[in-house]
Amino acid sequence: MTRTIGYIVGSISSTSINRRLARVLANLAPQGTELVEIPIKDLPFYSPDFDGEFPQVAVDFKKAIGDVDGVIIVTPEYSRSIPGVLKNALDWSTRPYGEMSFFGKPVAVIGASGSGVATAAAQQHLRAILGHFNAITMGQPEGFIQDRPGLFTEDGQVTDESTAGFLSGYLQAFDGLISRVQHSAELVNA
Repeated sequence: MTRTIGYIVGSISSTSINRRLARVLANLAPQGTELVEIPIKDLPFYSPDFDGEFPQVAVDFKKAIGDVDGVIIVTPEYSRSIPGVLKNALDWSTRPYGEMSFFGKPVAVIGASGSGVATAAAQQHLRAILGHFNAITMGQPEGFIQDRPGLFTEDGQVTDESTAGFLSGYLQAFDGLISRVQHSAELVNA
């Protein structure tokens, strides 16, 4: 059985360290698991004016979340919170009213920064938002990655064994969460 995990990079910068982290995660995915990007770059600013007729890019975004077994959100920290582009994407995921894309969806949160506290404040805000969405958010391990020059290569390799081990364990833990959620759903639907 192949498992598909979507990932959302909370930055639209082409040189984002969090985009490099996402590539590393994709390369470290457990056997039988594929990581696919759920892009947010082309989403317009959300407005209730769109509720009557969603733009195709928003329909595709919501469908991409629905089509995967779980979602990893890889977020930078901007001004002690999540980037506006990520918040915009999350707003799209809740519309139209009553159609929350993350409802009951396994979600993991991780982020990289040059700071010693990495993206801790942004992740805390993101977890609060996901709680409102009734997402099933992985609590442990927490993924606060301190970036340093050369830690991640452009082609998605990690150069530090300790960091590689942590990230592999992180992915295994998320894989376990997805399995538990799917097993619970099977029992409920039996």
